[in-house]
Amino acid sequence: MINLYSKAITKNIYKKPSIRSEVTSQLIYGEKVKILKKHRYWLKIKTISDRYVGYIKNNKLDKNFNASHKCYLVKTKIYNKKKDSKNYLPFNSRVFINKVKNGYGEFQKDEWLKLKDLRKYSFIEKDFAKIVKKFLGSKYYWGGKTFKGIDCSALIQLAYLFNNKFFPRDTKDQIKFSKNKSETKFFTKGDIIYWKGHVAICIDKKRLIHAYGPKKRVLLMNIKNTIKLIEKTANLKVKKISKIQIWN
Repeated sequence: MINLYSKAITKNIYKKPSIRSEVTSQLIYGEKVKILKKHRYWLKIKTISDRYVGYIKNNKLDKNFNASHKCYLVKTKIYNKKKDSKNYLPFNSRVFINKVKNGYGEFQKDEWLKLKDLRKYSFIEKDFAKIVKKFLGSKYYWGGKTFKGIDCSALIQLAYLFNNKFFPRDTKDQIKFSKNKSETKFFTKGDIIYWKGHVAICIDKKRLIHAYGPKKRVLLMNIKNTIKLIEKTANLKVKKISKIQIWN
């Protein structure tokens, strides 16, 4: 079936076609989806970026488009003619800039973004830490992947998706997809630590960052202390240590 893109700032993906169902992920503005099946007021979709399957409400979708830019700030403010909009696009939203004026780009009729808040679609952020650190202090939200709330696997995945690279959405699939790190005696920047149902990434040899459910926030924590804490409180040991991809 046809491909469409989301025109909603954020759109929940549900496990089943019901708002009472579990929110498993989210679409953000400009994200492309393939429509698999229609189910009354719902659509069963597969995301193009990570092949994630779920259900969304059948609204705020439009024809497929070719993005020219992507949002680099965790919250990118939308400006209208009065420049007093209270709406923001989340990090990694994809937009097509059709008009440029005085440092602003129009991405849809009478709605503008500051060009300095964007990056060209082809731009590669070589330092993953600049991406994950944007979310420090953000709320933990199961299935979330924006400044309003994000979960542990989305925090890692966004570093890949921003650079137009495939990476699975859920921790269980990330574990299968990722290669084992050859040397696990010492931790270094870019090490990804997996537990059953949880993931964190090291930003240096002593600290990691993760969206930590028990603390309800994205936090920087000591690596060894976190491993001990999770083993003590959740009875979980480290399942795998991988390494984030080096961007070309």
